[in-house]
Amino acid sequence: MIKGFREFLTKNSVLALAIGFIMGAATGKVVSSLVADIIMPVISLVMPGGEWRTAKFVLSRTVGPDGKEVVNAITFGNFFGNVVDFIVIALVVYMITKALIKEAPPAPAKKCPRCLESIAPEATKCKFCTADVPA
Repeated sequence: MIKGFREFLTKNSVLALAIGFIMGAATGKVVSSLVADIIMPVISLVMPGGEWRTAKFVLSRTVGPDGKEVVNAITFGNFFGNVVDFIVIALVVYMITKALIKEAPPAPAKKCPRCLESIAPEATKCKFCTADVPA
């Protein structure tokens, strides 16, 4: 049973997936901190009004049974703040990804003169139509 479980973990790349998940969570914390502690304070300097995250549209004001005022409002400032956070986080993740992951160059290929399928450059016979391919 242990042998079968070990084969399951290695064959299905479960350990690689777990490591990727853990690294993703750690990277998420770093990116969130970068956005919240460094980028968002700079953005809030250029946004009008300073406390724009508390902006709301008041629908009604009533007095509750305990004598306190009850405000029914749409807090659109918090929503827009979360949208801005998402856009900035997505931009930072995109920039980090582009910096760290380089795109692999496309594999060289040639086309079969008979069926026009892509085949390996060193092939002498097309695997699709079995035609001889000139070198």
